[in-house]
Amino acid sequence: MTSLLVKSKSQYGTVIDITPENANWNFVGFKVVKLRAGELHEFFTGDREFCLVPIIGAFDARLNNIAFNAIGGRTNLFDRELTEHLYVPEREKVTLTALDELELGICSAPGGLGLPARKIRRSDQTQSTRGSGTNTRFVHDILPETQPAKSLLIVEVFTPAGHWSSYPPHKHCVDNIPMESVLEETYYHRVNPPQGFAFQRVYTDDRSIDQTMSVENGDCVKVPEGYHPVGAAHGYDNYYLNVMAGPKRVWHFKNDPDHEWMIN
Repeated sequence: MTSLLVKSKSQYGTVIDITPENANWNFVGFKVVKLRAGELHEFFTGDREFCLVPIIGAFDARLNNIAFNAIGGRTNLFDRELTEHLYVPEREKVTLTALDELELGICSAPGGLGLPARKIRRSDQTQSTRGSGTNTRFVHDILPETQPAKSLLIVEVFTPAGHWSSYPPHKHCVDNIPMESVLEETYYHRVNPPQGFAFQRVYTDDRSIDQTMSVENGDCVKVPEGYHPVGAAHGYDNYYLNVMAGPKRVWHFKNDPDHEWMIN
């Protein structure tokens, strides 16, 4: 199998571009665009729904018949503050204008519900702490099952230096609800300080996939199937933005039975 690690292509413009076609899967699309203040980015949603996640910075958005102003505004990612996002449905022409230095996650999946465009406010999101000890991490649910969408599930996770995340290793690639659901996933990583690194492993029970990757600031990892734990190196905090989508919009996961003892 080709590498599941996707490196940033440039400093500005489209730096990550994962599509169902180039990922050889069916649902998740994920792009990262970096713009200077005043720069534009335009696209058409077609038959897909989108969630625009300003990782850093803010933007104005003009759709077919409506404008949304000053979405986002986060300036220091690792302060772990909530920020605003924008849900955009199918058949919309979108024009985005960066209000300052903007790092934008453009998340997409098949649409079809015809939902209205909406701002995802801070009050629409939940914050939680998962795990304990060196398995502690901090979670922002941006677009969970409880919020309307056709396919997209989106979450961002902050993993302190020296901690593990998506751990014990779990997977969601078998249609066996309520035990497990099928969801493709991307992990867009940021590291603080930025010269640092983290590790991510993606592996299946039969080891037909078994890749362990050194993840640097701005890298993205594709998870078509299998378990996918993350380890943050000592001295370097890790952030990742998760985009998930599959045939059913539910998140049910199965832990690797070899490692489930630690939570039992």
